[in-house]
Amino acid sequence: MAETAMETLTATTETQPEQPQQQVAQRMPKEVPGGYIHAIGRRKESVARVYLKPGSGQVIVNGKPAEEYFRHDHCARDLFQQVALRPFEITGTLGKYDVKATIRGGGPTGQLEALRLGIARALLGVNPEFRKILKDEGLLTRDPRMVERKKYGLHKARRAEQFSKR
Repeated sequence: MAETAMETLTATTETQPEQPQQQVAQRMPKEVPGGYIHAIGRRKESVARVYLKPGSGQVIVNGKPAEEYFRHDHCARDLFQQVALRPFEITGTLGKYDVKATIRGGGPTGQLEALRLGIARALLGVNPEFRKILKDEGLLTRDPRMVERKKYGLHKARRAEQFSKR
């Protein structure tokens, strides 16, 4: 009886063809009604939902033009051109796509960098060949750094009470 069970086991393994290993497909940005390409970018506590559509290069953030949205912080206003529009500059598509973004949470730096990641991911939906260019510049990598939590017995995350020798 043991031989027959062993024979059937080897017979079943021999008859089954080897299945090729499936490659993990890259998650591409979604196309949504209205001709928009939708992608999400995150940084610190900020989440940016980005909608990209062929157009004149207009950037709308939470219903306002980006320059107006980031105007109260002079640093963010200057960084907007350098940070958020960087994916367009690298791919040579500056002024060819309109961006409509909804950003929630965080401060100006986190929001700008979340917007940048969202735009870079959305550009992959336009042309998957942009992946190499954007990846080489590090624009497709989600920055994992978060604020460190405060520990008990300390003033802040790492700041302890000043040491007194006497």
